[in-house]
Amino acid sequence: MTGAAGVSTTGDIAPKPVFSEAVRVSARIGVLSFGGPAGQIALMHRVLVDEKRWVDEERFLHALSYCMLLPGPEAQQLATYIGWLLHGWRGGLVAGLLFILPGFVVILALSAFYALFHDTSLLATVFFGIKAGVLAIVLQALMRLSSRALKTRFHVGIALASFLLLFVFDLPFPLVVLLAGLAGYGRVLHRAYRDDQWRPRLPRFALAGIGKGALRSVGVRKTLLTLLCWLAIWQAPLLLIHGLDGPKDVIAETLSGETNVFGAIFSFFSRMAVVTFGGAYAVLAYVAQTAVQHYAWLRPGEMLDGLALAETTPGPLVLVLCFVGFMAGFRNPFGFDPLTAGFLGASLAAWATFAPSFLFIFAGAPYIERLRGHAGLSAALAAITAAIVGVMANLSLWFGLHVLFADVGRLVLWSRRVGVQGSDYVNVPIAGIAWPAWATIDVSALLLFTLAVVLVFRHRAGVATVLGVSALAGCLLRLAG
Repeated sequence: MTGAAGVSTTGDIAPKPVFSEAVRVSARIGVLSFGGPAGQIALMHRVLVDEKRWVDEERFLHALSYCMLLPGPEAQQLATYIGWLLHGWRGGLVAGLLFILPGFVVILALSAFYALFHDTSLLATVFFGIKAGVLAIVLQALMRLSSRALKTRFHVGIALASFLLLFVFDLPFPLVVLLAGLAGYGRVLHRAYRDDQWRPRLPRFALAGIGKGALRSVGVRKTLLTLLCWLAIWQAPLLLIHGLDGPKDVIAETLSGETNVFGAIFSFFSRMAVVTFGGAYAVLAYVAQTAVQHYAWLRPGEMLDGLALAETTPGPLVLVLCFVGFMAGFRNPFGFDPLTAGFLGASLAAWATFAPSFLFIFAGAPYIERLRGHAGLSAALAAITAAIVGVMANLSLWFGLHVLFADVGRLVLWSRRVGVQGSDYVNVPIAGIAWPAWATIDVSALLLFTLAVVLVFRHRAGVATVLGVSALAGCLLRLAG
C-alpha cells in the first residue's frame, strides 16, 4: 500500500532481517550479479524490494540516486548503502564486500588462465546463454522501475530526454544526471516563486525503524572520524608496498614516483577511483592507453580480452581493472613467483578501486538520509531517479544489441564540417544511434532471449532459475553448432 503522496507505508516493509539472513542474501546477489550495472541494479531491486521487502521503493530509488552521483561502481555502492540501512556499518561492509568478492575470485582465476594459456574461447561458450538471461531480467526491471518512478509527465520527459542525450548525442553520463537534478530542483524553485507557498520540510527518518540509530548519532565529528578511518584503510597497502625490497622499476618510478610496479599499480588505480564517473566504459580507453603505451603492462588488444573476461563474471564491470593489475604483476614479478605477483597486483587494483566507495557511503549516506524530506533536494533526486530510467533504457538497448548482433556500429544522423589546420574540412559527428548490421543477427542468442523472456514474464521464474536454464541452453546450442 502507498500513502497519499505515493510513499510506501510501514505495512509494505517486512521486519528487519537478522544479520545472518542479510549475509546470505548479499552473497546470493554477489554470485548472480551478471549484466553490468543495469542487470545488477535490476537484481537488487527484484530481491530486496520485490521479494524480501526489506526496503521500499522510495528508499531504494533515493539511495540509487545518490550512488549515481558518486565516482566508482554504483551497483556496489548501492549494495553497501542498503546493507548500511539494515545493519549499520557492519551490514554495509559485508554487503559491499560480498558484492565484489565472487567476481574478484572469478576474475583472478580467469586472469591466471589467460596469462598462462592466452585463451578465452571456453569462457565465451560457458557464459553465452547467461547474457541472454540477463537481458530478459534487465527488461523486466526497466518496466517495473519506469512504472514506479515516472509518476508525472515531467518525470516521463526527464527519462525520455536522458535517453536521447545518451543514446543519440552520446553525452557524458554524469552531465546527464547533473542536468536532471538541476531540472528537478529548478522546478521546485519555480513553483515556490509562482505560488509563494514553499517551505522546507523537516527531515523524515526511516520507515519501520530502519537506520534510526545511525541517523540520531550522525554529526560532524563522527563524519570526520569516518573519513579519516577510511582514508587510512584506503591507503594502508602503501605500508606493504614501501616495505618491499627489490630492484627499482625505472618505468614505474618515472611515471608514478613509486619504486616498483606494485606502487605504480596502487597509485594509478587510486587516482582512477575518484574520476570513474559513468562506469567502467568511461575510463577504459584511458586505462588501456596508459597500461599499453606508458607502463607496458599490456599488449595491444589485451584490454579487450580483459573486458571480455570481466563481462562474463559476476560483479562490477570495473573488475576489468583487476585483470590489468594481474597482468602488470605477472609480467613484472619483482622477485615473486609470477602468479603470486599477479595475485598481489590484482588485489592492489581491487583495493584501490573499491575502498573509496565505502568511504563515500559511510560518510555521506547519513546526511543523504536526513535530507529525504527536504522539498528541493527530494525533487532533485526524484528527477535523477527519472533520469536513471533513461540511463537504464540506454544501457539495456546497448546491451541487447551487442547480445543479439555480432556487428554493431554507429549511424551518424547529424555532423558538422570543421576546418582543421593543415588539412581540408572534416565532418565531426554530433548525433547518431547505435545501428546493427542486420545480417549479423545471432539466431541462437535470439532463441535464448525468447526462452528467458518466457521464463521471466510468463512463468515468473527466479533469477537463479533463469540464469541456470539460459546457461545450460546456451552451452547446448554452442556445442550443437
